[in-house]
Amino acid sequence: MKACEYQQITPGAPAQAPAPRRPRRKWEVFPGRNRFFCDGRLMLARQSGVFLLTLGLILSTTCLFFVFDCPFLTQHLTFAIPIIGGILFFFVMCSLLRTSFSDPGILPRATPCEAADLEKQINDTGSSMYRPPPRTKEVMINGQVVKLKYCFTCKMFRPPRALHCSVCDNCVERFDHHCPWVGNCVGKRNYRFFYTFLLSLSFLTAFVFACVITHLILRSQESGFLNTLKETPASVLELVVCFFSVWSILGLSGFHTYLVASNLTTNEDIKGSWSTKRNSEDLGNPYSHKSIITNCCAVLCGPLPPSLIDRRGIVEPEPLLPLTTKSESVSLGTKSDTSLDAACQDFAISCTA
Repeated sequence: MKACEYQQITPGAPAQAPAPRRPRRKWEVFPGRNRFFCDGRLMLARQSGVFLLTLGLILSTTCLFFVFDCPFLTQHLTFAIPIIGGILFFFVMCSLLRTSFSDPGILPRATPCEAADLEKQINDTGSSMYRPPPRTKEVMINGQVVKLKYCFTCKMFRPPRALHCSVCDNCVERFDHHCPWVGNCVGKRNYRFFYTFLLSLSFLTAFVFACVITHLILRSQESGFLNTLKETPASVLELVVCFFSVWSILGLSGFHTYLVASNLTTNEDIKGSWSTKRNSEDLGNPYSHKSIITNCCAVLCGPLPPSLIDRRGIVEPEPLLPLTTKSESVSLGTKSDTSLDAACQDFAISCTA
């Protein structure tokens, strides 16, 4: 049995300071349902399985095309085919990764002080104790009244066109939709890259589809159609994948082209927010510039707004409360009980509101 070792502590000696903790960054305590990579520089939704499927389909189909189709087409037709395919593939991958790993325009949640101040303002506007105060505000945009709704999760009034995503649990500015194929929300900061991804993917899918058909036709003239299918199973697989995907991709590209030309979002178009059937007054979309070219420039060519969540910022430590003596705690006992009852009553009223 080992002998216990004791060390005498001299009275009045300074205590050893605790080891300094590593400062935490804000992405480590981010409240939304996101995953971060490269020390917060890249972000993605937690449910990213469909995004990996999208990435795998694009990479596998394009690799099969360059390995099994491009050599034959280059030899019999032109050297421009692999060059065009490579350029389209480059645009597809760049726009996809930029859409998936960037901040879509997440709005930071209100701090406890800001939330308490906003709750006080809302409660002050209530007409009586029996009727909960309103959770909406009205603002004028281009002569049209737009309602701002209160977000109970983020504790703030959402700006116009913003919406809370139930998948990522974040309020996103100019929310379009949550796209599982790219593994991220599509909002104000990444919509232009999402639209570029759709256009470039449409051109790439149609290009590969046409080249594979040309490859099979040229080979069938030499060895017959059935023998060609047996000799080139990779080309047949590419043909099937492109055939079933090109129509949906082209349709989605056309739909978002209409949205860009009208300065609408997918959420607004599905809900019919600015349709004349829903609104009695024929005012139309207050965000439209009444010109297709101006709308396209405003959506796609405007300056990219900065990120508001400061993912790589340092989390500031909470201030330590001063210690109270026993006499002070006894004297403040009755006051704390009454203040606690009042606080609980206010909290219950705010929860039922």
